[in-house]
Amino acid sequence: MAEEREMGFLDHLEELRWRLVKSAAAIVVFASLAFINVDIVFDGIILAPKSPDFITYRVLCQLGNFFHLGDLLCFTDFNYTLQNINMSGQLGTHIMVSIIAGIVAAFPFVFYQLWSFVKPGLKQNEQSKARGIVFYASVLFLLGVAFGYYVLAPLSIQFLGTYRVSAQVENQISLDSFISTVTSLSLYTGIVFELPIAIYFLAKIGIISATFLKKYRKHAFLVVLIVAAIITPPDVLSQCIVTVPLMLLYETGIMVAARMERKQASENN
Repeated sequence: MAEEREMGFLDHLEELRWRLVKSAAAIVVFASLAFINVDIVFDGIILAPKSPDFITYRVLCQLGNFFHLGDLLCFTDFNYTLQNINMSGQLGTHIMVSIIAGIVAAFPFVFYQLWSFVKPGLKQNEQSKARGIVFYASVLFLLGVAFGYYVLAPLSIQFLGTYRVSAQVENQISLDSFISTVTSLSLYTGIVFELPIAIYFLAKIGIISATFLKKYRKHAFLVVLIVAAIITPPDVLSQCIVTVPLMLLYETGIMVAARMERKQASENN
């Protein structure tokens, strides 16, 4: 019996290993495609927020005109240059961006592999409750990446790239700093958007509840405001743009937790 238990444990490790190998292979494939298509990835995507013609800036300018704000939301001052000061800097940046692109593109497959490993350990009714979780997790992640790329990154780049303490100081932004701003904001926001999924599992195992989340809603709002103030330019509009979707995700988490509690209560009765 001990040997069977040991073999069962080893079988699980072997399955996990192959799931991770498949996930890594998918990331490598997409990263390789991104590496080959360097013009599309860099000129068309990564460096696009540097241009005043970027869609986010055009939409904000149109909104400003619609609400009769003049040129308040029209950003035309992009008077800064990107520079590379390391011999292998551009190659290292190329590889790093390709890997991040591979992670983003392969996320649905990677999450599917991890879920396929966890799913057999759940009861049948638990599996049915979590039906479609791969789809929802993938959609939330990609929405978060899009929000970070089209909203947070452009606002941060425009503000930080053009901010000056004196007209005598010119902004010459290092390439890795610019790339890090775009990729980190996009990737981290994608992870943050998984909040409802995280709340679902935490509520399921009884760590948190809808009552708990409602009780600390004000505290959560304060935390969100602090996070928004850190990752966005210091203006009210940018902070509101970040705070609103994060609080909506929190409220969605409350509804998810409440629904989970109702289902568990009905099963116990």
